[in-house]
Amino acid sequence: MTQPSPIVILDFGSQYTQLIARRIREMQVYAVIVPCNLAFEKLAEMHPQALILSGGPSSVYDPASPVCDERVLKLNLPVLGICYGLQWMCYKLGGKVEPAARREYGFAELEILPSSQLLAGIPSPLKVWNSHGDHVVEVPPGFVITGRTHNAISVIENAPAKMYALEFHPEVRHTTKGREILQRFVSEVAGIKPNWFPGSFIEQTVQQIREQVGEKHALCALSGGVDSAVAATLVGRAIGDRLTCVFVDNGLLRKNEFEEISGKLRDQAHLKVKAVDASHRFLSRLVGVTDPERKRKIIGEEFIRVFEAEARALGDVEFLVQGTLYPDVIESVSVKGPAATIKSHHNVGGLPPDLKFKLIEPLRELFKDEVKAVGRQLGLETSVVSRQPFPGPGLAVRIVGEVTPDRLRMVREADAIVQEEVRADGLYDRLWQSFAVLLPVSSVGVMGDARTYASTIGIRAVESEDGMTADWAQLPGTLLQRMATRIVNEVKGVNRVVFDITSKPPGTIEWE
Repeated sequence: MTQPSPIVILDFGSQYTQLIARRIREMQVYAVIVPCNLAFEKLAEMHPQALILSGGPSSVYDPASPVCDERVLKLNLPVLGICYGLQWMCYKLGGKVEPAARREYGFAELEILPSSQLLAGIPSPLKVWNSHGDHVVEVPPGFVITGRTHNAISVIENAPAKMYALEFHPEVRHTTKGREILQRFVSEVAGIKPNWFPGSFIEQTVQQIREQVGEKHALCALSGGVDSAVAATLVGRAIGDRLTCVFVDNGLLRKNEFEEISGKLRDQAHLKVKAVDASHRFLSRLVGVTDPERKRKIIGEEFIRVFEAEARALGDVEFLVQGTLYPDVIESVSVKGPAATIKSHHNVGGLPPDLKFKLIEPLRELFKDEVKAVGRQLGLETSVVSRQPFPGPGLAVRIVGEVTPDRLRMVREADAIVQEEVRADGLYDRLWQSFAVLLPVSSVGVMGDARTYASTIGIRAVESEDGMTADWAQLPGTLLQRMATRIVNEVKGVNRVVFDITSKPPGTIEWE
């Protein structure tokens, strides 16, 4: 099947760039993200139907700011600039951009002028989400101002040239009618009809994997989560029994997870699964390690060493399949243009430099909910598809500080109680994640009329669409009370429970 011509999103470094692609794919329209400095010839070869210029943290007048080939503005294609994308368009087309006397971060009220074609039918005033320190003070020739906030020019349009730009971020859910604005650009301005569906993604991806692997063999790093299960199923469709799935017990899994998940994936996903107990080698390398980045990198490297050993035993294994998602990539990789490093994910930033495998990462450009849609299309059972995300480094990043057998026991037992009680309240499927964290804090308590000095467990529960942003979940007080009571009574070494009410941003979902 021929892949449709995409909407191409040029990434200037915004943390929200992938959200633009997500919103467009929600319209069932194919969109891809490329670095802003992609060679013009390569961009032209993609035959884009429209261009979107993302936001970014830089200033257009900074010599080190990210740039793209100015010829992209002469392709006679519909163009939408967002935040930095608006400023870069203005700067290159003859307008003027300056540092703002008053920066705009967070909510603002947008006044839409009657002359706007892009925002026709959108109610005014409109609540929008801003994140910029510069602003446009003079628009380029041919452009008109069609929207303002109290502090800045916020919407400009050159309708005859099909060039539009917004100072705010329509892709984030904080902007009212943001999806409708993007929909108007895609449908009304660019005239693009739906062309991307989970079924077509499966067909295209399976064919690409067949071509990539040929007659070789592959290993799949199976974790039990939906990401690796979907990745394994896609590769299994492509190469059949030349795929061996390896499920590693790294000693950092949740309670009873190794036994339950390995059996479930054999029976339900019809995969060839080999379970490997490597807990000792992982835990021995984590002795004395407290820095979360070192934890992730150690775990990532050790996974690879286990897979290398399994590959040697099987012979002729050239490829390693990973369930890497786009949030893993965007938070792990920092180059000029794409977003700043938040944390190194074990399967991205934790890969050793001497990696001997060629990687197959069929889900690398997808969000979690898109992966779940693909999983349902593949026929995976609900118990696999609906499983809450669990970090690849496992409980190591839910222990703040050193990983020891006793600390693992405490967080594992506390986490099992959280899972049981959340399910009992019927909230498991509503929550993006819910789990326990062991904090490096001891405090005084009274248990059985005796003084205690014991550890603290934090309960974390969040709601999210994609993991890139998240709100803390307002769990019922009765549920929190049951969890806290059980944890203190049943987990030896814990005498205090706290509830984390931090959203992302400013926090991350995991504590490390």
